[in-house]
Amino acid sequence: METKRLQILDANASDIDTIIEIESHKDNRDYLWIGTYEEHLAEITDPNHVLWVFKTKETAKIIGYALGRLDKASEIFELRRIAIVEKGLGYGREVMQEILRYAFETLKMNRFWLDVYPDNEIGIKLYESLGMTREGVLRQNYKSERGFLDQIIYAMLLEEYQQMSNLFY
Repeated sequence: METKRLQILDANASDIDTIIEIESHKDNRDYLWIGTYEEHLAEITDPNHVLWVFKTKETAKIIGYALGRLDKASEIFELRRIAIVEKGLGYGREVMQEILRYAFETLKMNRFWLDVYPDNEIGIKLYESLGMTREGVLRQNYKSERGFLDQIIYAMLLEEYQQMSNLFY
């Protein structure tokens, strides 16, 4: 996959250390789970997961990654993690639009969903601007170093994507 400025590529084992660095980055670590090398390696080989890295076309530098889980029987794409280290440049919007397109148009999914912590204001603003629906809150659903955290569920259905996709491109 690609966007105007990025290539979105399947991750391989040699990318895992960079993925863990992105997860551990000070601007990302409070908003997502930091996986182990073994967990990411298993995701690469699992047909029910996708693990992608985002490289700039200009420099071929990895500036982010995403992890998705597929429920093919129910036609559901769960975006489990997405992180970018070069903030404020619009890469997140570019990648999200392409991942939505891929999920709905290529994989033929009916539902796309993710969860986000309430203090991830940038992520929430992005998901809402893309037309995703806030479905609810899983209260104190995750225990972290920061305490018990709520998780807000955002989702988009195929019919909603079809109505919104003309605004993306």
